[in-house]
Amino acid sequence: MADSVPVRCPTCRRENAFTPPTFPCACGAPLTLPVLRGGIPVEILHRTWQSSWVEVRCETCGRLDEWPAPESGCACGTVVRVPVVPVPAPPPDPPDPPAPGGPASAPPGSPASAPPGGPPRRPPVLRPAFRPVTIRTAGDCVTAAAQYLKWLGFTDIARVPERTASGVDLRGSGVVAQVDPTTRATKLREVECLWLNALNDSAVAVCFSLAGYSRDARARADALHLPLFVMDLTGTPQPVNDPADELIRDGTGR
Repeated sequence: MADSVPVRCPTCRRENAFTPPTFPCACGAPLTLPVLRGGIPVEILHRTWQSSWVEVRCETCGRLDEWPAPESGCACGTVVRVPVVPVPAPPPDPPDPPAPGGPASAPPGSPASAPPGGPPRRPPVLRPAFRPVTIRTAGDCVTAAAQYLKWLGFTDIARVPERTASGVDLRGSGVVAQVDPTTRATKLREVECLWLNALNDSAVAVCFSLAGYSRDARARADALHLPLFVMDLTGTPQPVNDPADELIRDGTGR
């Protein structure tokens, strides 16, 4: 559990103990928001979506993601936004490769190589060919998505008995998924609700849609690093963003 830090209320000047929240990074490591000690809290008078999120880099995998901005309430009724440590500037470009005849280095694209500023990339997971489920009904969409998640390595996928308002259709160890079988593009709110459910379960969120995604839903999923897949009537999901490509390449990470 993270250590608490003192936060002084700007209204009544009372000092309150605040424990920074901890979230699960996509790599599986716990990420505690780095509250800026001695920082000046800001009273929340008007909420906006942009100001409700902060960028924090995971110390384990180096991934830079947006997380809910930490907030603290005082007994006087004031709610403040607690500042976090700013994300440091990216490291300088790596030095030029050695001249011919110098020490050998890993060829680009090999498991030992890595993009500048990022961790070494794992080799792609080897799997047999995926066997699709032909889609004729909404239930077939859910079945096809479940089969695909099992193919990715989530072996204990189960269908939720009754779909809740959160829109979760499938659950398994370390994963929750939503399947949208309608003929309209999946909306922003559905992507955000799915992500919050995954956050609460410390799981990976995956979204499947038959009709694609609205532009703002796609942008938000990219920012949250949430994999999006679109399905056709053959029942073969296709990735539509980089997180989906990464999930296919790396599988469950186990």
